[in-house]
Amino acid sequence: MRSRIITFPDAEGLRPTPDRVRETLFNWLGQTLCGRTCLDLFAGSGALGIEAASRGAEQVVMVEKNPLVFRALRDNVRKLACANISLRHQDGLEFVRRDTQRFDVIFLDPPFQSDFLQRLLNILPDHLTDSGVVYVESGVAIEVTSPWQVIKSGRAGQVFYQLIGIEHQSV
Repeated sequence: MRSRIITFPDAEGLRPTPDRVRETLFNWLGQTLCGRTCLDLFAGSGALGIEAASRGAEQVVMVEKNPLVFRALRDNVRKLACANISLRHQDGLEFVRRDTQRFDVIFLDPPFQSDFLQRLLNILPDHLTDSGVVYVESGVAIEVTSPWQVIKSGRAGQVFYQLIGIEHQSV
C-alpha cells in the first residue's frame, strides 16, 4: 500500500491531515501498529485509517457520515484491497454512543466548526483499551481535563494536534 494516492471529493469541512502531521503522529505511535485495533471516527479522506492499516493494524474501523465522502472512502479501500478495514456510514457521535468495542488507537478529527470534541472526550474513555490513546486534531488548542492527560502535542499552521491518554491512578 505504500505511496498510493487516494482520491476524495471536495466536501465542506473535509481537510485531510497534512503529511507532516501524519508523519509525526505515526512516529509517536511507533512505526508498526501490528495487533492494534483502531477507530477513525470522522474518517473523511481516510488518510489516517488507511495509514494505520498499511502499518499492520489488526482492525481499522472507519466512520464517515457524508454520503459522497463515504462512497469515495469505500472506493479507495476497495482499490487498496484493505481487508483489515471496515467502514461504517454513520454519524461519529452516534457510533460511539452505540458501539461497545474498545480500541487501542482512536483518531479523532471532527469538523473544526463542530462542538463534538468535548462531548466525545466525555464518552471515549469507555472505548479505549487500558493502554489506548486518542489522537485529537482541531482548529484551536484544546485543554484536556481529567481523566485525560496530554502525552504529546504539536501545531502545524492552523492545525493543533495531540496524543492523549487516560491518567492511570496508582492504588
